[in-house]
Amino acid sequence: MSQSNQASKLTRRLGRAAILFALLIVAWVIWSGHYQPLLLILGLFSCLLTVYLTHRMGYFKNNVFALRFGVRLLGYWAWLAKEVVRSSLDVARIVLSPSLPISPQVVEITATADHPVDQAMLGNSITLTPGTLALDVYEGRIKVHCLTAAGADDLLSGGMDRRVAALRKR
Repeated sequence: MSQSNQASKLTRRLGRAAILFALLIVAWVIWSGHYQPLLLILGLFSCLLTVYLTHRMGYFKNNVFALRFGVRLLGYWAWLAKEVVRSSLDVARIVLSPSLPISPQVVEITATADHPVDQAMLGNSITLTPGTLALDVYEGRIKVHCLTAAGADDLLSGGMDRRVAALRKR
């Protein structure tokens, strides 16, 4: 391997580490809400430790877990937020109903996307949506517990799966 190629790979790894570090710092400062010097130093230390451990795990050596930031991903997050709110209202209505109209069931869906990150994103999106819980993801098949038959039918229609699969397309 040539020196310029090695230098290029090192530069990409350092760039990825720097981006992760910056994102961790920003997230820590925003979510913690603590701005005392000691706590800022401890937050900085925890972010450095996280970047070091991810480096040791080989996270920066490949692009397997690299997110593809773009308009599609932002659009997906907006759609998912709307679905979470809609499902939250449905679950609240069910729980507050005196008859408690639930029909729990486990269904299995097959993910259209074959990339492991996309399958994990689909499983996490299902779990984030109230009334559904991804129980298992294995070889593209996802077992999901649904609180209602309507929730199961909605999931089996494949709308969420299609949206996650569309994220991979360029």
